[in-house]
Amino acid sequence: MPNFKLGAADWPLPLWIAHRGAGKLAPENTLAAFREGARHGYRAFECDVKLSADDVPFLLHDTELDRTTPECGVASLRPWSELSRTDAGIWHSRAYAGEPLPSLRAIAAFLQANGFALDLEIKPTPGDEERTGRLVAAEVARLWAGQAQVPVLSSFQPEALQGAMQAAPQLPRALLVDTNWPGWFEVAQRLVCVAVITNRQLMDATLIAQLHDAGMRALVYTVNDTNEAQRLIALGINGIITDAVDRFSPC
Repeated sequence: MPNFKLGAADWPLPLWIAHRGAGKLAPENTLAAFREGARHGYRAFECDVKLSADDVPFLLHDTELDRTTPECGVASLRPWSELSRTDAGIWHSRAYAGEPLPSLRAIAAFLQANGFALDLEIKPTPGDEERTGRLVAAEVARLWAGQAQVPVLSSFQPEALQGAMQAAPQLPRALLVDTNWPGWFEVAQRLVCVAVITNRQLMDATLIAQLHDAGMRALVYTVNDTNEAQRLIALGINGIITDAVDRFSPC
């Protein structure tokens, strides 16, 4: 299958992308984190999305609620009516007590009102990869219908991207790569990805050239060191996902 190529004017993401909103300065994957990133001048964000028990897409990184809420257990086993009342801020600091888990719909409203871009990582509950990708992509297509700028759908799980491609082939996709596992490049091509986002330690000049030659963008996560950022920029990287929104100016 030939690779789908986005022209330079169509690529929605700038160089600097705030990780999980501004997920160190405010509770990750919440509207508060997005607002904090915007306050530091960021105009593009990365966040994680999964499904509730009643198939509402909402933001959460982990499979379980324990790390970032006072609750415990698998998040996807709970309906959105319950998850929407969960405190996703108190773990970070008392200043954010009561900050709720946001739905993808709420995030879409914030981004569209401000003209911000999004790298939306599909983070399925294990065993629900394809269906999560399919339902999330369908919801993104609905929420961003008629918008000039749409999210890039990314995932470590090829099955999730496969589902996204089936549901909304017009949405750009990116494969996330943490280790140099055999065949990942061919998988990215088969899924007609417009970008590959790797662990920063994997990215070098050879890989950037390989991706560019294939018509794909090269992005990295999570870069918080100035020397590392300068190295990657000199190599021609297309996107840097960072926690250090208070140290790196996106302008």
